[in-house]
Amino acid sequence: MNLFKRLFKVSSSEAHAALDKLEDPIKMSEQAIRDLKADIDKSLQSLAEIKAIGIRSRRELEAAQADAEDYKVKAMRLLQKASAGELAADEADRLATRALEQQAQAQKQAEQHRQEKDKYERLSADLEHRIQDLRAQTTQWENELKTLKARAKVSSATKKINKQMAQIDSSSTIATLEKMRSRVEEEEALAESYGDMIKPNRNLNDEIDQALAGGSPGGDALSDLKKQMSLHGKDEPSNPS
Repeated sequence: MNLFKRLFKVSSSEAHAALDKLEDPIKMSEQAIRDLKADIDKSLQSLAEIKAIGIRSRRELEAAQADAEDYKVKAMRLLQKASAGELAADEADRLATRALEQQAQAQKQAEQHRQEKDKYERLSADLEHRIQDLRAQTTQWENELKTLKARAKVSSATKKINKQMAQIDSSSTIATLEKMRSRVEEEEALAESYGDMIKPNRNLNDEIDQALAGGSPGGDALSDLKKQMSLHGKDEPSNPS
């Protein structure tokens, strides 16, 4: 039986339409497989019962065949006794005839049991074959269901990722990065500006430290200039009063 027909008890096209409306088709498929396994168990019980009937029919056949053979042997012995003079011929014929009638009846019963045995053996073989096919098909559906469950997980994860990616606005992300870059550049420029502001103070401190250590490099030139100015002042003639 087709899995979808078993699930929905409708035609193939209606089954696919119904499947689309299910909230969880995987759970429905799992339940269908469990139902199939339950049916297999019931079929196995029926198979055991049919086999039991076949076994009983075979035993009844064997018993009827033994009775038929026994009555035949008895009829022959009765005739042998009559031939040997141990039994009256009329009595021997009467009893032998009755034995042959019983043999015929046993043979008739044996034939009926043979037909029943053959019938139930055919039913048993057919049912066993169907159960084997159903088991194999159920195993195949279980494997397919495992594959589909794995694919469903992958597709769900992929869909989630793709949905997240689709919601990402690349233009807004680029704009945000540009704002960050502009902000960083402003901070860097401001830091450099503060650095330039403290450089003169550092130079002045260096000059003071150098003067305390040994004088400034321009100190000698200043002394020379003062000496020259003093000499020039002496050489100039004084103005008469």
